[in-house]
Amino acid sequence: MKFQVIYQDKELIVINKPAGLIVFPEGNVKEKTLIDQLIEEFPELKNCGQAPRYGIIHRLDKDTSGVILIAKNNESLIFFQKEFKNRAVRKTYIALVSGNIKEDKGIIKGWIGRGKDGKKQVLEVGPFKKTGFRDSKTLWKVVERFEGFTLLLLRPKTGRKHQIRVHLTSIGHPIVADKVYSFKNQLIPKGLNRQFLHCYRIIIKGLNGEIHEFVAPLPEELKTILNNLKTYENN
Repeated sequence: MKFQVIYQDKELIVINKPAGLIVFPEGNVKEKTLIDQLIEEFPELKNCGQAPRYGIIHRLDKDTSGVILIAKNNESLIFFQKEFKNRAVRKTYIALVSGNIKEDKGIIKGWIGRGKDGKKQVLEVGPFKKTGFRDSKTLWKVVERFEGFTLLLLRPKTGRKHQIRVHLTSIGHPIVADKVYSFKNQLIPKGLNRQFLHCYRIIIKGLNGEIHEFVAPLPEELKTILNNLKTYENN
């Protein structure tokens, strides 16, 4: 599965990852991953970080597309990972969710951790966190409303596993075509074969202090889905 290089310099490679591509191998993964392909094109990445991640700074889920950053050397890897850890990175996602959200914007927050089934992450809301749970926060706003769906811009302030997916399900509006967190018998637009979640933009400071903005436009297949939806009219 091919990927697009958005930007690169001596410190960094920025990729527009397609949906369906795993970032790096874990567990029983046998298929070719993004880092496998990157090492073929940039062999020096084997000297950065540790296997199996190597220079991967952050991750996107297999079925999420968009901007992902890879460090070219250990100094860059340590620097950029610290920027993510310190919440100094501004990330913007686009998602189509089920149902019509009445509010125009909001905040979702709580404690995220592994559920009892061991497969899903769950959100706990309250003043006290459970063992193994971590704080999470996502800001969202409505871009457009369609019949049965709402298009959102999201800014996760933390980077927990499956955070956006878990957060949106927790408010009753899961991401469309999410195979793990959607509700049973959920409406899916015709022709949509992946979850509608895309990392649209990342703004981050470089080692020299310069601010970089990296953008991956919404994939054509997702644009087509939106073009075929009917605009919601509240009569």
